[in-house]
Order: sequence, then C-alpha cells, then structure tokens
Amino acid sequence: MTSELPNGLLHALALDGTGGARSIAPADIDAWQPEDGLLWLHLDVAERPPREWMQTVLDLDPTVVEALNADETRPRSLTLPDGLLTVLRGVNTNPGADPEDMVSIRLWIERDRIISTRRRRLLSVQDLKEQLEQGLGPKTSGEFLSELIGRLADRIGEFVDTIEDALSSIEESEADDSVQVRRMSLGGLRRQIASVRRFVAPQRDALDRLYRNPGSLLSDSETDSLREEADRVTRYLEDLDLARERAVVLQEELMNELAQLQNTRMYVLSVVAAVFLPLTFVTGLLGMNVGGLPGIGSPRGFLIALVVMVATSAVMLIYFRYRKWL
Repeated sequence: MTSELPNGLLHALALDGTGGARSIAPADIDAWQPEDGLLWLHLDVAERPPREWMQTVLDLDPTVVEALNADETRPRSLTLPDGLLTVLRGVNTNPGADPEDMVSIRLWIERDRIISTRRRRLLSVQDLKEQLEQGLGPKTSGEFLSELIGRLADRIGEFVDTIEDALSSIEESEADDSVQVRRMSLGGLRRQIASVRRFVAPQRDALDRLYRNPGSLLSDSETDSLREEADRVTRYLEDLDLARERAVVLQEELMNELAQLQNTRMYVLSVVAAVFLPLTFVTGLLGMNVGGLPGIGSPRGFLIALVVMVATSAVMLIYFRYRKWL
C-alpha cells in the first residue's frame, strides 16, 4: 500500500523495548510490522492536515483522524476498543512565547503504535525524543504516555512556582514602589493564572478518567503511574486556585492602598485650601477699589495686612494640630 507522505511528518521512530529507538525512513512506514518495534509517528498538522493519509495508510477510524487534526481542543481522554485517544495541553515554554498560551498535543495510542500530532512545538515531546536517542526512554506505549504526562506536569509545576514567586515579590515590594505598576503586574499574573487553569482543570479530569478506565492497553504499574501524575496535576490545580485567591487579596489591598493615597492627597489639598481661604478673603477685601478701606493711607498698611494674614494662617495651623487634623 503506497500513498504520498505528508509534509508534516516530523519523525518516525521504532522503539526497541529497552529504552532506545531507531529512525525509520518515511518510505518504509508502509512496510512496518509490529515485530519491528513500537512505532511512534509525530506529525505537524498546522498547515496541511494529512487526513487521507491517516485513513488510507495508517488505517485510522475517521473519528480518530478528525480528533488528531482538530484546530483547537480541550484536554480529554477516550478509551476505545482499538486504543486510547488523548488530548493534552502543555505550558508554552518556546522562546519568546507566553507561558499561558498552552500548546496541545493529540495522541492515538495502540499497543504497538503511537501517533501524535501538534500544531505548535512542544518541548516535552522533544524531551522524550532525546531520551530515546540516549537509550533512556519509555519501553511501552503505556510508559510513553505516563512519561509524557509527567513531562507536561513538570512544566506546569515550574509555571506555578514562577507565579507564586511573582506574587511573593509583589507582597514584599517596598512601600515606595508605584502602586499603579504593581497593580498592572498583578493584573497580568491573574490573566496568566486564568488562562492556564482553563486547561489544567479539564486535563485533571481527563487524567482521572484515563486511570480509572485504562482498558487493556496499560499495565497495573502504568496505571499507578498515571494515578500519581493525575494527583500531581490536581495539586498544581489547587496551587493555581490558591494563587488566584492570593492575587485577588493582593489586588484588593492595592486598591485600598491606592484609595488611601488619593484620600491623603485630597486631604492635603483640603488643608491647603482651608489655610488659604481666609488669606484669599483678606486679599480680596483689601483689593476692592472703593474708598474707606483701613490702612490705605498708612505707609505701614501693607506690613499690617501681611502680619494679619500670617497670624491668621498660624492660628489655623495651630487649631488643626490641636484637633489632630495634621
């Protein structure tokens, strides 16, 4: 059976069952047999999804083909008679990318064959490939799935640690730091938490369903490993919820601090206005262009007016201090 190879085929590896793997030439994929080793095909389906090739050459069910080539998918897991269909998300650790822009990977796993697809690069997949090249990779399809989930969970944990460190930095920031800058930083952290949590929560549910209903593909030890990874993702989800609550509390504190600063400024302006109010009254009164004003003909009139205004200001300041308004 022959068909044109997809342009998005990134690599084809045959796992030897001892932790290593060998590359398979794209032209030899048609001739692969289960006794040649566990086959792992990894494809990029961003530009030209190879639906026809998957159906004709790989003999995949149309439902599986559509799931592997879907544009945007939430994490989920489905156990079918022929294998496991799993969609997972990982933190985007590509250079220059936003971590909260989580990257998806779609997996169709059989006992002797693994087919994974992506639309953007995921470093956790590259980690597994490097492990296989070093002879330290997974030996079975179930172990492959468990290790991939573990890699994804590791990077989620690193993201959670980064968020917690950033929140702690905001909490411990000095009082002279700009409230507006801290509030903007906190707003960015809250958006990151919400974006990542949006996919971590369904991923936890997908892993929970997977280890509760693994089918015949996974051994007991592999199922136990999946349970541990699901528990770890659950802990990270709880940490994200706690970080979100911390961010809400911090934002409320910053809003209170900002309101207090504004009130302080308004209070200072009010005191200044109160001090200058009688002075304005005196200068306005003496500035009227009418006859009969006291001191107009006196050479000491200006000095007397100045002394009166200074004394009035001093009296008001003393009164404010007495009332503990200053």
